[in-house]
Amino acid sequence: MNWLDEGALYSSIGLFLREDLGRGDITTQTVLMRNARARGRFVAGEKMVVAGLEAAEEVFVTLDPQQQLEAFVSDGEEVEVGKVIARTSGFADVLLAGERVALNLLQHLSGVATVTRKFVRAIEGTGAKITDTRKTTPGLRMLEKYAVLLGGGVNHRYGLDDGVCIKANHAGIAGGLAAAVKSAREKIGHTHRIAVEVASKSEAAEAIESGAGVLVVDGLSPAELTDLVGQVRGLSANVAIEASGLITLENVRAFADSGPDLIRVDALTQSVKAMDIGFQIQPA
Repeated sequence: MNWLDEGALYSSIGLFLREDLGRGDITTQTVLMRNARARGRFVAGEKMVVAGLEAAEEVFVTLDPQQQLEAFVSDGEEVEVGKVIARTSGFADVLLAGERVALNLLQHLSGVATVTRKFVRAIEGTGAKITDTRKTTPGLRMLEKYAVLLGGGVNHRYGLDDGVCIKANHAGIAGGLAAAVKSAREKIGHTHRIAVEVASKSEAAEAIESGAGVLVVDGLSPAELTDLVGQVRGLSANVAIEASGLITLENVRAFADSGPDLIRVDALTQSVKAMDIGFQIQPA
């Protein structure tokens, strides 16, 4: 399952199903005969990058260990309108009970992968990379970051426990940017690079002098970023530069042309549109 944690995925799917099923699907129980069988297929309603097939399969497997999802594409593959993405067959109550959760995951994660692919293509040839943020849906971070990878982006910090990123609030409480970096450098050890959020050339110079390895440049225009990048490259060839702020598909190329190594895009996970995917069920 690539880097997906199977145990974490299983636990998450169980929670999602309990939220939707509650004490049971009373509609299915009152309408269908017990042991009725059916077959279903997931169909793309628009062009997209597919993501979430493993999660969708886990939904049905959790409900019935004998259930399997036969996929006709792979996660990360682009499909056209009308493409049958996957199919499954088994007890009708299982298909109906898992339908909404499986669809929610497929539609949302495909949306994340699709918009990521658009951003990645928009900056092709610049040398910059598109990265996600921690602005993810609570409970879906692992899956959303996986979908970003499928779309061609890269992952930033997974959580607060796997990287140092000093922001204005940290610096303000610690007594200044230099003091915050110095404290982190003394306590974190040599295995971590220290990232510092900066908004001006003076802050960038102070962060580099204090030992920062990554500059997160927030709130500058592409022209201002170009100027700052030139200054930073002159001070240090080893410092990585991340562009952050209100970055859209319309302006991301301008930011990439400014010369950063990474471009953080909140929209990959924060305001993504769910893809149009249908689940068609018929009697078996």
